[in-house]
Amino acid sequence: MMNFRKTHRQIAPILFIPLLLSALTGISYRIGLTWFGLPGKFGGFMMYFHEGRFLGKPLVPVYVLLVGLGLLGMIVSGFTLIKPRKQSKSVKLNERRFHQIIAPIALLPLAVSAVTGVGYRLGKAWFGLSSDQVGFLLRIHQGSYLGPALRPIYVLLVGLSLIVLLVTGLQMTGIFRKRRPQKTENN
Repeated sequence: MMNFRKTHRQIAPILFIPLLLSALTGISYRIGLTWFGLPGKFGGFMMYFHEGRFLGKPLVPVYVLLVGLGLLGMIVSGFTLIKPRKQSKSVKLNERRFHQIIAPIALLPLAVSAVTGVGYRLGKAWFGLSSDQVGFLLRIHQGSYLGPALRPIYVLLVGLSLIVLLVTGLQMTGIFRKRRPQKTENN
């Protein structure tokens, strides 16, 4: 049987930067254009990073596919780690507990975002579908079905939940903990 905890911990560092970049640029794109009225040139610059255009046009769908599948892999492996816990009188709110609280809440919106983002990009790039044919995927990806007032809030919440999960997950790895000096024979 597959060790999902180990898989989750091994995939996470590889995906940290692409997922953080995707979350930050997705939020910046939507909030920048909607709330701050930034020009389309700014939006294009954000999409340059959001979709991995910096890799060249032929690799954009590959990048989107790999990042999307990676996020889905993190969701599936993380979902298997969700276990109902008995409530004790005092539960310490640390990065692990915060991660455990946010993950089930963000699970569905993040999965929908990954599937629709990948479907939109691959539909256009590999299957030759027009924007009209796959536009519904982009509308779902961006939360457009919620209306113009709630769409940026949806994108902000989905993006921030991904950032919180990335940061708390990184903290759980222990790379920022102070190392205790090792004891030597003289100590």
